[in-house]
Amino acid sequence: MTETRQLTARDIGYALCHSCHLLNPYTDRPLPKGYKLICCRCGAPLKFRKTRSVGRTWALLVASMILLAPANYYTVMTVVELGYAQPDTIISGTLRLYHSGFVLIAVLIFIASVLVPFFKITGLMYLLYSVQRGKVRRVAHRILVYRIVRVIGRWSMLDMFVMSILLAMVQFGKLANVEPGPAATYFTLVVVLTMFAAETFDPRLMWMEQPERGVENE
Repeated sequence: MTETRQLTARDIGYALCHSCHLLNPYTDRPLPKGYKLICCRCGAPLKFRKTRSVGRTWALLVASMILLAPANYYTVMTVVELGYAQPDTIISGTLRLYHSGFVLIAVLIFIASVLVPFFKITGLMYLLYSVQRGKVRRVAHRILVYRIVRVIGRWSMLDMFVMSILLAMVQFGKLANVEPGPAATYFTLVVVLTMFAAETFDPRLMWMEQPERGVENE
């Protein structure tokens, strides 16, 4: 039995804008020098696939994994109370809040600081692995993983928001002084890199048997 091939937008001369997601007319014919196809709504360059999606996403993920080590090792904040300094990492600070009775805040910081980066990195690595191996089975499952990664990425900075509220509360009480540590910078960089990684990954590669080498390496 012959397998029926589904008609795509590329087959009828259209391409989706990666910025505003508008479907635009597209042609594969060479353009005169100095000319390029752009979206008629936002003006972004038109391409069928994101440029070097797999390689760029891997680079951003590796950089985020490298920065994740100092983000969890170094001090994220130091509380100075009555002349006594108490430095805390993300984990020790979470435990201190938990034992101090701030259970909900401790849970929120643990989820946003530990679980969210872990799931984002491992989820994107799984998607990249499936694309590079040319796996086209269980595409719906991988699409669900990709959507979860995109959704949880919006809550990556939740712990920094909660921490800023705690800093304001402590400073307002004038009983202690809180100084941010270097881990806060590293963790912010991890969040930014994982957000960029999710944006550079092209989800349409997941249902292709083999990536289009000419388009992928533009």
